[in-house]
Amino acid sequence: MANSAAITGVCGYVPPYILNNDELANMVATSDEWIQSRTGIQERRILKGKGLGTSDMAVEAVKGLLSKRELLPQDIDLLICATVTPDMQFPATANIICHKLGIQNTPSFDVSAACSGFLYALNTANAFIRSGIYQKIIVVGADTMSTIIDYEDRATCVLFGDGAGAILLEGKEEGIGIIDCILKSDGSGAQYLHQKAGGSLKPASQATVLAKEHYVFQDGRSVYRFAVQNMAAIVLEIMEKNQLTSEDVDWLVPHQANKRIIDATGKRAGISPDKVMLNIHKYGNTTAATIPLCLWEWESKLQKGNNLILTAFGGGFTWGAIYLKWAY
Repeated sequence: MANSAAITGVCGYVPPYILNNDELANMVATSDEWIQSRTGIQERRILKGKGLGTSDMAVEAVKGLLSKRELLPQDIDLLICATVTPDMQFPATANIICHKLGIQNTPSFDVSAACSGFLYALNTANAFIRSGIYQKIIVVGADTMSTIIDYEDRATCVLFGDGAGAILLEGKEEGIGIIDCILKSDGSGAQYLHQKAGGSLKPASQATVLAKEHYVFQDGRSVYRFAVQNMAAIVLEIMEKNQLTSEDVDWLVPHQANKRIIDATGKRAGISPDKVMLNIHKYGNTTAATIPLCLWEWESKLQKGNNLILTAFGGGFTWGAIYLKWAY
């Protein structure tokens, strides 16, 4: 039985096509200035190509991770994929990822918790490692948000992009790796952020398609208010629980939903902006992929023993924070 579970590798993938604000301004009534002032986003990546889905981006991220760690497909004991844009309703996108990579006879499943999905999946993997059931687990956060976004809706189309990030979780000695996790949810938030049709409550039909009910609906003001309040509160809660001051935190790794939300969270937690990972300007909100993509881009700056707090807020509502010590 492992004393703790630690991230021992990370890799990301974003599609090559860049959708910048000027191009969006030709599609919907907006402007580069309007988007940047309200969200901090300059551009986002979009998956293009016939027959491509979320699993294809995830495969690239996992393939890069296996190569970096010099691991074979058969070395992986479990694969978990956090996504709200699965290739299909079933089988799980994790199953498809494993098949495409030649990871055979290995358990795999999806986790759906919207923008908090990666944290939920990471803590699930943490429990498996600490119990001793599995030794090497890959956690993927991947979403093709462009497939469920209405590009005639200015309120949502400026926010989201596509991408994937993957981490390897392994057992390590006590004091390194995931130290603590707090996850929360409030189902009353469903009315403010949801995809109305396509589930068992409202199956797909000609009427739901014509009514654009398969696209993301978001009440921006309500989501912003809840996100600022709860992301900041849960960061403070996990800091207080583990007797951490803002000076003790080397990096805050927030979900990249909106730069104003990120700035407010860091400010309320007393963490200086130079210790807050930020890439929303390049990728927008990639939902379950934002946190692993940040870890991937900052990997070279991280040092063994660094204190990291990962935090997210998403549809559901779901939110959470994970405190870990970087393992390499």
